[in-house]
Order: sequence, then C-alpha cells, then structure tokens
Amino acid sequence: MTANTDRTSLLTAMSDSILAMAGEPRLGPVLRRLVEGARELVGARYAAIGVPDDEGEGFGEFIYTGMSDELVAKLGPLPRQHGLLAAMLEEQAPYRAADIKQDPRFNWWPDAHPRMASFLGVPIASRGNVIGAFYLTDKESAPEFTQADQEAIVLLAAHAAVAIENARLYERSRELSVVEERNRLARDLHDSVSQTLFSMTLTAEAALAAIDNDQQAAAAEVATIRDLSRAALKEMRSLIFELRPADLESDGLVATLEKHIDVMRRTGRGDVHIEAGAYEPQPMNIEQVLFRIAQESLNNASKHAGANRIDVELAVEEGSVRLVVKDDGKGFDVSDPQIRAHRLGLTSMEERADELGGRLRIESTKGQGTRVVLEVPLA
Repeated sequence: MTANTDRTSLLTAMSDSILAMAGEPRLGPVLRRLVEGARELVGARYAAIGVPDDEGEGFGEFIYTGMSDELVAKLGPLPRQHGLLAAMLEEQAPYRAADIKQDPRFNWWPDAHPRMASFLGVPIASRGNVIGAFYLTDKESAPEFTQADQEAIVLLAAHAAVAIENARLYERSRELSVVEERNRLARDLHDSVSQTLFSMTLTAEAALAAIDNDQQAAAAEVATIRDLSRAALKEMRSLIFELRPADLESDGLVATLEKHIDVMRRTGRGDVHIEAGAYEPQPMNIEQVLFRIAQESLNNASKHAGANRIDVELAVEEGSVRLVVKDDGKGFDVSDPQIRAHRLGLTSMEERADELGGRLRIESTKGQGTRVVLEVPLA
C-alpha cells in the first residue's frame, strides 16, 4: 500500500466518522461506523470499541466487527473490564503488542473466543478522562501493527471522543425534554381535568340540595355533571395518548423494549432476557399495544411476583404477532377477584388486546410463576 493510498484511506475513515456523527445522534450507530472504519483502516481481522458503564465493572457499549453472528451468539453477554480491556481504560497511552498472550496483563479467553496474536489498543479520551477505547487484533498483512497504524487510530479516537460526548449531550437533552413534558402534563391535568372534577363535586352538592324541593333543578344539575364528566374523560384520553412510549416511533419496538429491560437489570429488578429474532416491525398502533402489555407484564413480574428471572419472547408466526412474558415468581390465582381489584393493569392489558382483535392469556399457579401470552392476528 502506497503513502497516497494510506492517506486516502485515513481521510475516508475520518470523513465517514464525521458524516456518521452529523447524521446520527445516537451512540450505538456512530460507534458501529467508527469501529468498522478502524478495522478497515489498519487491516485488522477483528476490531472493537468499548465504552465503560457507570458502575466501572462492565461496558455500557461494546461493539465489535469481524466475527460472525454465530460466533457472537456463542460468546454470550458483553465482556467485563479485565486484563487489557481494562488497561486501555485506565491509561491514556496507546499500546501495541506482537502477541497479546505474552503481556502480563492478559487474563483469559472464553472457550468460543477466537485466539488472537497482534494487538493495538488506543484509549479514547475527552477533557483528560478516558471514556472508551479501540481494540484491534490480528493485523492481516503483517505480524504486528505499525506506528503508522497507531497514529491513524489515535486520530480516529479523537473523533470517537466527540461522538461519545455528543451522544451523551443528546441523551441529557432528551431526559430534560421528558421532564419538561411531564411538568406540562401535570399542569394540564391541574388546569383542565382537576378543575373539571372540582366543578363536578360542586354541581353534585347542588343537585343533592335541590333533589327534595326542586327535581327539575336537580335534573339540570345532574345533566351538567354528565357533560362535565364527558369533557373530563375526553381530556384524559387526550393526555394519555400523549404518554405513548418515548423512542417507540423512532427506534421501533425491539430497541425500546431492550432499553426498558436494560434499565430493569441495572436497577436490580430481575434477570430479564429477551428473544426477538423472529419478530418483524409492525404498524405503530400494534407496537404501542405490544409495548404497553410487555411493560405491564414486566412490572407485575418484578413488583408483585418477586421473580428472579423473566423471559420475553417476541415473534411473528403463522399470520400473527406473539408476545410471551414468563417469570419464575410466586404466581397467583388468576380467578381470584381480589387480584383483579388490586391490579387494574390486568384488565387494562385485556382491553388493549381486545382493541386489536387479539387474544390475551394469563396462566399462573401459586408457587409456579406466571406466563402472559398475547396473540394479535395480522391483516
């Protein structure tokens, strides 16, 4: 490869990273473009980019390229911070090695992990703090990575730092938007619905006072209560519609569910797993119902059932969408009317399923967990 070719490849990688950041504020897709560019830029067989989580033990994002889907599935969950993975997050100097296994900081590989030799690690730093790292292994055209390779990835890491910081600012901005929206909805509830309910209370008292002496006046007051209740119901429906799940329209059902499940895991609300390989995106009205029922089922499993493990399955099969939420919690008697009285979510889930012409089954036995199955036929 000539010097001009090297320079062209470097400029192309830089251009791709800048375009990725400009067109996509979310972190995951940007990191994907960066790590693919890094691998191609230095001719590595494998490449990864990691961003540590808030707990300092694992990775919030760990995106790799060069491995097949089957191999990735065998590797299991995201790696922890250990060995050279951790070392690149603890110091700001790049590191190269002809054989990664000879480094004293090397720990071990899982059984299914590819055996690697040459290594290039480059920390991603922003304002003096390491916020991520590039990991590249097995240079394909030479026994080890060169100084020029290192300099190219160091330059790419500067762009990655900007991408990560931009994504964090974007997430904070969205969080502030959510808070502002909640405050607005609270004001709307106070200014419209609560005021209407207060008026209904006064009107009801007037109707009670007139019912013995002036039935015509009492009837007029009751009619007013009817009109006020209809107005309140209409306003509530409007506000509830605005509360549809954030990100669902832009990210789709699977990504939104995965985010929700990730929050559950991080807050210690159960060991939650999702399988959605056989799912295909559906119209928004269907995905909204699927998300709400999945969300309610997960909440019940975590809050009421005390489940240790919860499994979510989402698939399109035989002309219908199928959602299954299964837990190993304490279970309950589905026919017990007291359960219905205290868990309005069960009735709400059935009503949502009926709106789509779907079928909801809740299967549970005390001491044997619960299984919620939703099937929605596709037109």
